[in-house]
Amino acid sequence: MKEIEQQDDVLQSIKMSKIILPMLIGVAVVVYLMFNQFDIKEFNKITWGTHAFFWIGISVALLVLRHLAYAYRLRVLSDKVFSWKKAIELVFIWEFSSAVSPTSVGGSAVAFFVLSQEKLTVAKTATIVLFTIILDTLFFIGTLPLLYLIFGTEMIRPGVETDLSGWSITFYLAYAAMAIYGSIFYYGLFINPIKIKKFLIFLTKNRFFRKRRDAAIKLGDDIIIASKELKAKPFSHKLKAFLATATAWSTRFLLLSMLIIALQSDVALDFFSQLKLYSRLESMYVIMAFSPTPGSAGVAEVLFKGFLTDYLKDDTVSSIIAIIWRVMTYYSYLLIGVLIIPNWIRKRVADRAKK
Repeated sequence: MKEIEQQDDVLQSIKMSKIILPMLIGVAVVVYLMFNQFDIKEFNKITWGTHAFFWIGISVALLVLRHLAYAYRLRVLSDKVFSWKKAIELVFIWEFSSAVSPTSVGGSAVAFFVLSQEKLTVAKTATIVLFTIILDTLFFIGTLPLLYLIFGTEMIRPGVETDLSGWSITFYLAYAAMAIYGSIFYYGLFINPIKIKKFLIFLTKNRFFRKRRDAAIKLGDDIIIASKELKAKPFSHKLKAFLATATAWSTRFLLLSMLIIALQSDVALDFFSQLKLYSRLESMYVIMAFSPTPGSAGVAEVLFKGFLTDYLKDDTVSSIIAIIWRVMTYYSYLLIGVLIIPNWIRKRVADRAKK
């Protein structure tokens, strides 16, 4: 019965209404920005030549590398149960589920179900999903303080000069929430999973969370199972997974840097300037991570210009870069997911029919 309900949830996640909503939000914001900011004279100043297409090509290569890094991580965490082809397909499904879910929620629930249908044990499925949450969080928790030591509040947003400004506080709160979230899972997976399960059950004693009691118990059980699985793995296994994670996230931000270089001719290319741009993009993502809209649709487009005003001095160029960026990294996954997921579901149904 529960499996049927899970299948229904997955099917619900790929309904056209779920896909259309984030697309409409994003397109509406883009149209608004273009209507208010587009200047034909500034657009004509853009040189669509070798320089632009070279750096756009680099950004496409980084997009492919990012996807392959995620696929490699999935192969490592599954102990190579998945072939490269299967891992690449599953990453598309995972990215799609994240694209149609509020960014603050993510696609972990769908990912858990999808992996469970791929002949993995419960232990292996729980380990992959929960450990990826820790790996993703660890990347941000570890890199952002280092970048802050170098650039201070300049890495948050142009014009932020104190730690008490509105954007600084927003950034610190988002970072703190991410750190707490990751620390809870880390404590549960590597230190005391039983205590975390008891804590989750304790939280559901409150009448406001009582309906989530079964889900809390299930999560607690998953953490205990995953903890045993991870503790049996060598350090090299965890290191490979983290390096793949770091590669995937780094290329996500470098991709956008390449698009800015492609269309904003006066961007400095020295290491320090590019590192500062990278730090700004990573800070922007931390705030985007708590967006209530599916895949940060609308929020990402609005934040983009504000966070990069010292790099993107023209609104028209800014809007065009934002459009290319979102088409490459967001809308493409929506469209590819629509093509891949129905076929994946048909295969799973066919496999069960053979049994």
